Amino acid sequence: MLRMKAILLFSAAVAFVTAPLLVPSFGGFNPAAFPYPPIDPPVQPAGYAFGIWGLLYVWLLAHACFGLLKRADHPAWDGPRWPLFASLGLGAIWLETAVTMPVVAVVLIWVMTAAAVMALLRTPAAPDRWLLRAPIAAYAGWLTAAAGVGTGVALTGYGIWSPVAVALAMLALILGLAMAVQLRSQAPEYGAAVLWALIGVLAANLTSAPVVAIAALVGGGIVAAAVWATISRAQTGVGARG
Repeated sequence: MLRMKAILLFSAAVAFVTAPLLVPSFGGFNPAAFPYPPIDPPVQPAGYAFGIWGLLYVWLLAHACFGLLKRADHPAWDGPRWPLFASLGLGAIWLETAVTMPVVAVVLIWVMTAAAVMALLRTPAAPDRWLLRAPIAAYAGWLTAAAGVGTGVALTGYGIWSPVAVALAMLALILGLAMAVQLRSQAPEYGAAVLWALIGVLAANLTSAPVVAIAALVGGGIVAAAVWATISRAQTGVGARG
């Protein structure tokens, strides 16, 4: 059964990584799908920030491949498999869903995020940290930010609040969730991925929406401090054991 779970996870990872090939032109939700087309909403990070997906694809595929070939029966590797399988499986259909049904895609990405966080919380700090816990943590962190951003784009598109108000609300939501997971998981890669997204929001709003840029800067500072504290505690623990 353990090996079968490893095979299923590897299959989901392959489907997830290759999904962009089926929707090569995807560049975010189609503004025309909303009553109030959200053109460059302030909640959205600068385009370069989405380049993190390349790293996540490679890292998650390496995780699944190594887990299947070398750690199929290892209990530490088995713990996160079901929730990660669920997250990646939904991720494999997310892009196509986002093209035609953006609101459904927002719901899906929240489910993906919850499953990814659950997978993260089931991973130990050791063994094989850089292939077991780190890729899951980075993936969960980026999804936390992406879920907030996606929700913000949809709210802006339906004219629920002003674009700036939506951006500020979603930044607060992302920060609250990120801090809760960061403090619980003690995985610096999680916070680092969230920080990357916040830096992207900062860069996108430096001139167009300074108040959003300031909020992203403050939020990024808080997350960075939490990540630094996590790393410092880990180093102190290693030193004490040494």
